[in-house]
Amino acid sequence: MSTPRYLITGGAGFIGSNLVAALTAAGERVRVLDNLVTGRWEHLDGLPHQSLIERVTGDIRDASAVAAAAEGVEVIFHQAALGSVPRSVETPVEADAVNVGGTVTVLDVARRQGVRRVLFAASSSAYGETPALPKHEGMEPMPLSPYAVTKLACEHYMKVFADIYGIETLSLRYFNVFGPNQTPDGAYAAAIPRFIDAALQDRPIPIFGDGEQTRDFCYIENTVAANLLGATSSKRFRGEIINIAGGRRIALNELCKEISRALGRDIAVEHLPPRAGDIRHSLADVSRAAELIGYEPRVRWEDGIAPTVTYLRTLREEGPAAASATLTSGKVPLPSSRGAADTGHQAS
Repeated sequence: MSTPRYLITGGAGFIGSNLVAALTAAGERVRVLDNLVTGRWEHLDGLPHQSLIERVTGDIRDASAVAAAAEGVEVIFHQAALGSVPRSVETPVEADAVNVGGTVTVLDVARRQGVRRVLFAASSSAYGETPALPKHEGMEPMPLSPYAVTKLACEHYMKVFADIYGIETLSLRYFNVFGPNQTPDGAYAAAIPRFIDAALQDRPIPIFGDGEQTRDFCYIENTVAANLLGATSSKRFRGEIINIAGGRRIALNELCKEISRALGRDIAVEHLPPRAGDIRHSLADVSRAAELIGYEPRVRWEDGIAPTVTYLRTLREEGPAAASATLTSGKVPLPSSRGAADTGHQAS
């Protein structure tokens, strides 16, 4: 059996599992490393092409586990992290240990084992409350939370490893990604799955603040496409940073109206006190991503609400394995021109 070309850290989580769906749908073998703290193997159980998925349970802070998972691979999609701004405010030491320490471990293993390219799940939280919109990569970062600091620190490590060791690195600053396999449970759940799940259960949608704060919501298919473009580009990356987003500014109150339309009924909203560390407005300039890897958001955020509703309804009624079968990211085609991805690498 051939060695997978791709390793996905955090591949049992939200974005990682959608990457697994897309790559295996394209006939690629993938290896998945996850410690299952926030990820679930059930996120992969409903996918076809199970024979193309190699599952490894392990922590990105464990160099031996990462080394075993990275053996023979060419590209690493580094998605593993301890997410959530509020969680990082409560446990900053753990956030730093996992996000920064884990990323340095992944990078060090990658350069020692001859991995050619590492793509990093960076975060728009690095911008903080910069007054200008849209956010562009040339802005001075102003992180407002431990989570944001960890993601920014990892971007610097990505650049340093490219400069010193010659490993290709690219940081993708995600803006409010949503879609199937994003869990609605727990205190640290993201806004859209939490809002939809509350509406499905006839509970008021909880909004921290007045609801006029804005976000640049990005449907998961766009994020997956960006990663695939970055993985297969013939360009040589040297620690560049690019925004990955929808390029539109949406108020949370507007989001609630769209959820109401998708469900075909009125929904209740409950306004709660604002949370520490949350930013007020966010909007991305994605022109650098377009220039560097040919990225453009092809799926509007509105068009991502219905499949997310379908996923969350199936999750509640039939469980995570059945819900994972609703993933749409398997429809994202692997870019046909692989360029440098086909050069200089022999699978063991």
